[in-house]
Amino acid sequence: GRSIRNCVTSVNKWRQDFLIETFLLFLSIKGRINFLQLGRHGEYTEQRYRQQFEDPFSFLTFNKELVMEHGSGSYVIAIDPTFIAKSGKKTPGLGKFWSGQASSVKDGLELVGIATIDIDNHTAFHLDAPQTMPTANQTLPEIYAEMLISRKEQLFALSSVVVADAYFSKKAFVNPLLKNEFTFVGRLRKDADLLYLNKEKSTGKRGRPKKYAGKMDPKNINQDYLELVPSTDLETTLYTAIVYSKSFKREIRIVIMKKENDMQDTPKIYFCTDMQMAAGRIIQYYKSRFQIEFLYRDAKQHTGLNHCQARSENKLNFHFNTALTVLNLAKATHWLKIPKEDRPSFSMNDVKTINHNTLLINRFLVKFGIDPNLTKNQTNIQELIYYGTIAA
Repeated sequence: GRSIRNCVTSVNKWRQDFLIETFLLFLSIKGRINFLQLGRHGEYTEQRYRQQFEDPFSFLTFNKELVMEHGSGSYVIAIDPTFIAKSGKKTPGLGKFWSGQASSVKDGLELVGIATIDIDNHTAFHLDAPQTMPTANQTLPEIYAEMLISRKEQLFALSSVVVADAYFSKKAFVNPLLKNEFTFVGRLRKDADLLYLNKEKSTGKRGRPKKYAGKMDPKNINQDYLELVPSTDLETTLYTAIVYSKSFKREIRIVIMKKENDMQDTPKIYFCTDMQMAAGRIIQYYKSRFQIEFLYRDAKQHTGLNHCQARSENKLNFHFNTALTVLNLAKATHWLKIPKEDRPSFSMNDVKTINHNTLLINRFLVKFGIDPNLTKNQTNIQELIYYGTIAA
């Protein structure tokens, strides 16, 4: 509670109490999490939850403060959309979006998760989840770029490096970020049009020397223009170089990852818009990007990301962000306090079980008038709180 209050000083105490109550319910309720369930398990009526979900709250500010208090200090920003199944015809933002689970376009909603990846702790923290609202005069990559740019000031408090999967490696997304002082790390298509930079010295003849030394073929790279990068993985060879990208119309640093035993497959090409970034750092940042996927997995399985039945844009935004924000609270409370060398894999299922047991036990203690502070009760209560967890 105290940690949460430290991050929500911008709202009054009554609102703070409501937020703490709601966060705890999202971490405690087993099954569907909607207004009816919140009213059944919580201190307030169903109608009060509906009303309070309508009031805006800056989850980005709250989560940023939480990360800065509990994180390692080494971060990158990750962005990734996720599909939300939604029935009905009156919900704001309803449209046809790509569902990775179904591998097809489906009717529903789309959230764009903006998270920070804690490099040293190797985990993701949710920051904000705006809803995609398609417009006729903007493409999706332009919409995604605008979402980051509009949050630039808050994001820069953590990092100016943005990492995203290969879909985002488009001029419409990358170039607006670069104009706003972001650095982008991503992966290129296998058939990306890249040109080697000419290394030949001037001959002294008239005319400007040629800038480029031909097109790069990832399957048959010219090692005269690439630098071999030391790698601890004996089956992987890394090459790096600064090349010209025709797509971005600018020079970029690339890292080519070639698997020695995989002769048929085209090597993967990673890139960064900062030419000074080390090749190993580029690979590290890109691989860390996948941590954002675990946020969606845990939120959909345990904290009711798909369960909101509201049709108000504000209520939907509050529910989606709460479902993802409580994952940060779970990590800060139950996982990051453990020394790194002793820390097991983060289990949201265990956290949910512990909080659900605590909710039930507290209700039993009140109804039966049992004193939890008695020495003979403390051991039994502690055993019941952890009943059903993996550690138990």
